[in-house]
Amino acid sequence: MPGTYSQLLLHVVFSTKRREPWISVEMAERLYPYIGGIVRAEKGVLYDIGGVEDHVHLYLRWRPDGTISDLMRTVKARSSKWVHDSFPALGAFAWQEGYSVFSVSKSQEEAVKKYIARQAEHHKREDFKSELLRMLRLHEIEFDEKYVFD
Repeated sequence: MPGTYSQLLLHVVFSTKRREPWISVEMAERLYPYIGGIVRAEKGVLYDIGGVEDHVHLYLRWRPDGTISDLMRTVKARSSKWVHDSFPALGAFAWQEGYSVFSVSKSQEEAVKKYIARQAEHHKREDFKSELLRMLRLHEIEFDEKYVFD
């Protein structure tokens, strides 16, 4: 087979440092498209993005010749610089060190998109810590809870 064909669909979740509520609705309206541009520049496709004031969910297609760790390092570094440049009063803004990433079956695409779109509604009932721990357990990812949050 002469070509490489892939469909690497990922749901990525990461928060602001110490889960500080930095992401206002006004910031999100500008930040989310900016993050989409970073993903495109890195040769990925951002299908959906959303979140609330302390964390972000990305649903994207990634390329087989790149690592998700490189992508996330680039997304966080460039978007953090953008926040500092665009919102000078937010000099203390930072992303958490890590992230969570989950593989997505194409058959679950609509469910993931709906989940991301309903973040504001969802977080009226469940905080980010509970959400992330539930997602880690649902995906059967081994973890020690004392190291999950900064």
